[in-house]
Amino acid sequence: MDQKMNVFVWDMDETLILLKSLTTGAYTKAFNGSKDVQKGIEIGKTWENQILRICDDYFFYEQIEGCNKPFIDATREYDDGLDLTDYDFANDGFVGAAFDDDANKKKLAYRYRIIAHKYKKGLRSLFGEKMIKSWDNLYEVTDDFTDKWLSSARACVAQCANGNKDSNSSEAENINVIVTSGSLIPSLVKCLLFRLDDLISYDNVYSSWEVGKYQCFSLIKERFNGANVQFCAIGDGWEECEAAENMQWPFVQIDPVPVSTSHRFPGLNLETLGHYISVVYGDSDDEDE
Repeated sequence: MDQKMNVFVWDMDETLILLKSLTTGAYTKAFNGSKDVQKGIEIGKTWENQILRICDDYFFYEQIEGCNKPFIDATREYDDGLDLTDYDFANDGFVGAAFDDDANKKKLAYRYRIIAHKYKKGLRSLFGEKMIKSWDNLYEVTDDFTDKWLSSARACVAQCANGNKDSNSSEAENINVIVTSGSLIPSLVKCLLFRLDDLISYDNVYSSWEVGKYQCFSLIKERFNGANVQFCAIGDGWEECEAAENMQWPFVQIDPVPVSTSHRFPGLNLETLGHYISVVYGDSDDEDE
C-alpha cells in the first residue's frame, strides 16, 4: 500500500498511432507537399481493412458491435466459468444488443473471455508467419512514412513501463493504460497490430465510446487510487484534456502537425512526462522544490 505508482493514461488514435489522419489525408497535407497524400491515404485504408477483418473473423465483432463496454472485464460478473473448449458460439442464441437479459449478458461475457485470452496469447497464436510478415511490412512502411512515429511512441510507452527498473528506487511502479474514443474490440486489435500488447495488458484498455473520457478516467482513478499514486494523461483531443483538468491530473498535449510547438513523436520521452508529473504532484526527491 505504501508503494509509489505512476499511472500513464494514453489516448490511442493520433497519439500512440496515426490512422484517421492518414486515411483522411490530414496528416500528410500538413507537410505542404513534402509527403505523398495518396500514399498516406492508401496506408491508412489498408490498416482499416486489416483491423476490421480481424475484428469480424476472430473477435466476434459482427456479433457484439452494438454491445460496446468500457473495458473487457465489465461483463465478468455474468461469466459462470463454463469450459468454452467446445462451445458453439455460432449457435448459442446470442442476439447482441437486442436483449439485455442475464442470459444474453452471460453469452457476451463468454465472448469477452475468449477475446481476452486471444489478446494475451498474441497474434502469432492466431496467424501464420506469412500473415505476420505482411503486417510487419505494413508497420515498417507506416513507420517510415510517418518519420518513426509508431516506433518512437512505442519506445516511450516502453520507457514508462520500465521506468522503475531504471530508477534507484525499487518502490516505484509504472502502469500504462489506454483510454480510446474508439470502440473496445477494434482498439484491442489495434494494440495487437501496432505492437503495444506486450506493454499494455487487455484489462488496461478502456473505451470511452459510450461513457466518455471523464467516466473512464474516474474508473481508472478508482481502480488505482492511493496516497502514493500519480496520474498523467497524454493525448491529442479536447475531451481527454478537459477530463484530465477535471481530475486535476497533468495533461500532455500531442500534435502531429510538424510545425507545432506541442509534443509529438519522435521527441516525447519519460523525462518530459516526469516534468509534467512533478509540476502537479511535486518533486518526490525534493519536497522544498
